[in-house]
Amino acid sequence: MKVTETSIPGVKIVEPVVHGDARGYFVETYNEERYVAAGIEARFVQDNESCSSRGVLRGLHWQAGEHCQAKLVRVVRGAVWDVAVDIRKGSPTFGRHVGCELTAENGRQFFIPRGFAHGFVVLEDNTIFSYKCDNFYCKESERGLRFDDPAIGVKWPWPGRDYLLSDKDMHHPTLSEITPWEP
Repeated sequence: MKVTETSIPGVKIVEPVVHGDARGYFVETYNEERYVAAGIEARFVQDNESCSSRGVLRGLHWQAGEHCQAKLVRVVRGAVWDVAVDIRKGSPTFGRHVGCELTAENGRQFFIPRGFAHGFVVLEDNTIFSYKCDNFYCKESERGLRFDDPAIGVKWPWPGRDYLLSDKDMHHPTLSEITPWEP
């Protein structure tokens, strides 16, 4: 597999090797030994999956306190623009973000460590998004950050488009209003 460091240390793009022939393909989407060797030392305990239509924007989310989560995300069908925002207290990259396109065709995975808000916008109808988490979900620890906060400056696809968001996601606080994440 190929692992690419992003402009924010710890956030990585992973490209597993796809073995294809006339029958189809085979890909190892996770192998703990290989991921640890690549610097991804999260021990995953929960897998989640969502299916969304084009234009759905989910995020920016994270879990606070003892329920914080690192995530390894990928697209099984379709395509998304995926974003991680550094919300770690005292981090030299606090408030900066990094994004990448994940598609079923490119097979990329995006590793988001603890201390990052995460979100994505769906680029194709019926996109299936899958992610591994290193901690269990806890509703009381759920937090969010405004997806269009100018202080963060995410350049989401389709500027000026009305994205389809949950009511909760439309009303998250801005970066200046959140309590930064602390381990």
